[in-house]
Amino acid sequence: MKFGGTSVANIERIKAVAQRVKREVDAGNEVAVVVSAMSGVTNQLVDWAKELAPLHDAREYDVVVASGEQVTCGLTAIALQELGVDARSWLGWQVPIKTDDAHGKARIVDIPCDDLNRRFAAGQVAVFAGFQGIGSDNRVTTLGRGGSDTSAVALAAAVGADRCDIFTDVDGVYTTDPRIVAKARKLDKITYEEMLEMASLGAKVLQIRSVEMAMKHRVRLQVLSSFEDKPGTMVVDEEEIMEKELVSGIAYSRDEAKITLTRVADKPGVAAGIFGPLADANVNVDMIVQNIAEDGQTTDMTFTVSKGDFDRAKQVLEANRDKLVFRDLISDSNVVKVSVIGVGMRSHAGIAQRMFKALAEKGINIQVISTSEIKISVLVAEEYTELAVRALHTAYGLDSE
Repeated sequence: MKFGGTSVANIERIKAVAQRVKREVDAGNEVAVVVSAMSGVTNQLVDWAKELAPLHDAREYDVVVASGEQVTCGLTAIALQELGVDARSWLGWQVPIKTDDAHGKARIVDIPCDDLNRRFAAGQVAVFAGFQGIGSDNRVTTLGRGGSDTSAVALAAAVGADRCDIFTDVDGVYTTDPRIVAKARKLDKITYEEMLEMASLGAKVLQIRSVEMAMKHRVRLQVLSSFEDKPGTMVVDEEEIMEKELVSGIAYSRDEAKITLTRVADKPGVAAGIFGPLADANVNVDMIVQNIAEDGQTTDMTFTVSKGDFDRAKQVLEANRDKLVFRDLISDSNVVKVSVIGVGMRSHAGIAQRMFKALAEKGINIQVISTSEIKISVLVAEEYTELAVRALHTAYGLDSE
């Protein structure tokens, strides 16, 4: 059972978490609990570190930001003990949750759990500090923002849990953002692949790495509300879903910026010349379109990067202008990526045509298109975000009755 920051935001909520855990214990289950820092605490710790030194030592940064989970972990164990539940807190280094040495974004390498399994068998509830681990040099490490989700899935895989419940401030995974589409409906089940696409395209329900890990180790995930006592959404293997929806959801990402290089020489090695320096500068490129210009000798290259990488990408390209030989660099950050996702696409034709028709009927121009086996993404002007999402939600029959 993993509880996010809003679920443990104050003492009353921590008491409610303890009651929920006790219910599972009383039902005869062996329970592990993973907690995040109280809502807002990590942001405060990050701000303090930045205020002292914008280019701070990453190892000391991890020591600071990992402390939020330590507090919640201890308080949750105390709350459980007050209810008569045998509970003990565990920090990342005590388990130990072994990670690599990439401070601030460490990856889990191993979780020895013989001692934990003995304690579970004896009826003890283990309360873990999420988000943290220990590197090969015995320094505290952290797993990146949202890392408690990854902690929970990794622990579930290590101890062979039947299920990993992620308690959050939403009651499940919806067909799209309910704030945009009032008729969005909650999904009972969604596949790992679909959830991975949703998470990478802006749905902030689960951290992407946690979904990747769940898919790799076949950990059954459930996303459910901390504040309402009702079933959530199960994230499962494709084989567990009998009737596969043609389209499961519509996702959108505002974190997009478009760059076009005009009149680039149309010859082998040009694409490598453009995207190589960007990769070296750690700029991640997403959608790519290449068009042959009218003269037949040159090409226009359009691609997208995240808004955070936008300025750096332009800087890198301008610095390599002489080598790349392009005429103009045209940029636009007022764009949004809208995606249609569904494993049912694999076996059905006409999905893309329906998307393009729905957008055309609303007068929405498509700037870039990219596809995968279970996803079609288009780039449109940001002002059309809500209109596009609503139109596609209706076009694929996702509106609730």
